[in-house]
Amino acid sequence: MSELHFPWIELSILVPLLGAIWLQVFGSSENALKHAIFFCVVTLGLTLVELADFISMGSFEAHDHWPFVDWIFPPDVFVVDELSAYQLPLAALIFLVTVMSTLRTKAPRFSPKLALVSETLVLATFSCRASWALIALLICSTVPPYLELKARNRCTRIYAIHMSVFSVLLVSGYAWLTMVDVSGPSVLIPGALLTAAGLLRSGIFPLHLWMTDLFEKATFGTAILFTTPLVGAYAVMRLVIPIAPSWALQSIAVLSLTTAVYAGAMALVQKEARRMFCFLFLSQASLVLVGLELVTPIGLTGALCLWLSVGMSLTGFGITLRCIEARISRISLADFHGLYAQMPMFAGFFLLTGLGAIGFPATIGFVGMELLIEGAVEVYPLVGTLVVIAAAMCGIAVLMAYFRIFTGREHRTMVPMHARVTERIAILVLTLLIIGGGLYPQPGVATRYHAAKELTVQRAKNFPNEEPVTPVKHDPHE
Repeated sequence: MSELHFPWIELSILVPLLGAIWLQVFGSSENALKHAIFFCVVTLGLTLVELADFISMGSFEAHDHWPFVDWIFPPDVFVVDELSAYQLPLAALIFLVTVMSTLRTKAPRFSPKLALVSETLVLATFSCRASWALIALLICSTVPPYLELKARNRCTRIYAIHMSVFSVLLVSGYAWLTMVDVSGPSVLIPGALLTAAGLLRSGIFPLHLWMTDLFEKATFGTAILFTTPLVGAYAVMRLVIPIAPSWALQSIAVLSLTTAVYAGAMALVQKEARRMFCFLFLSQASLVLVGLELVTPIGLTGALCLWLSVGMSLTGFGITLRCIEARISRISLADFHGLYAQMPMFAGFFLLTGLGAIGFPATIGFVGMELLIEGAVEVYPLVGTLVVIAAAMCGIAVLMAYFRIFTGREHRTMVPMHARVTERIAILVLTLLIIGGGLYPQPGVATRYHAAKELTVQRAKNFPNEEPVTPVKHDPHE
């Protein structure tokens, strides 16, 4: 296995953890957000350099190797490959813009320390392949939201029950998997357990009640950080796709597609902005799972591209709602608020990120959605039609929410409603990425296609009777 030129993986994991320790020991409540932003910026920089180093090597996978950190992490525990290389900076960016968009008055509710601990766990999860370490990280990542709910004296029953079931399914499924032949029929039972765990973590219908409960009771920032990196999709990609036969994955894709249509319809009828965002996210995240489970290179490429666009666009959409909430409290969609004149920047960003999430032309999600539809039609034409219907309902929900929040009779307030400097920076960064990825998508699509081909090659080793896929040699100059 190739080696990176510097221990970027370990450093990107350790920096936010050190930041959380720093805030616990030295950070004051007044400067906690500033310190958290600093550590998030450093972490994002490390993940970007790690991505550049990995791309320059022209290898499918690589790990760190440096004697100074060998005593902390064995060299084969954390590995970066084409399937996760882009997810690492995406996750770091999600945490950075969420922390940057947090008002100082919200710091007592939204804990920067827990956010940094969560970032450490998410980056470690995306850097870890199928092993007991991945199982432990997936379980540990469910703890920070629970601690916040307890600290706010909110009911944790629904969240705790679902995450406990998720943990039991993961442990029992992977333990069973280690004792059976992956290429034999005996893999179906542990595969079913791991699949149920992945679907529960992703909020697939009817296992989505915990997600609506989390958005209702936790802070908006914590809910965004726990859901938008799509950790559940990563668990499915690492634990389920390599061992599940095609017919099983296509059955799961039907369930995911049902969730996409159901959640899109639910987003249309919500009267509260948080719940609308939750169902919008569920619909788009389910489409990512649909592509991952189609087992075709085009469908997988579309899913991996859509993963990046959903992460960026819906994070931007969520922090826009969060910034508005911080100024006028929870947003009702039953009335017209007329906020455009007081916050035109938020209005434009709201529309851009909402339409970008559903694949509007000239945004980063356009190519991914087109590839996903093309890959779905190859399997079954009706699937492609339902993908379009789900995206259309989500688009209508976004426009309806825009009209309710930003149009109507203007209500002037004495409180400043304009965006702060850190909020403007977060908006600018995401805007450039969403539009830039839409206008020049080729580099990202090419790398996602290579990753999709390699994933199908790995599946072919476990299922030799399925149609073989010719490996594609990675060309870093393509």
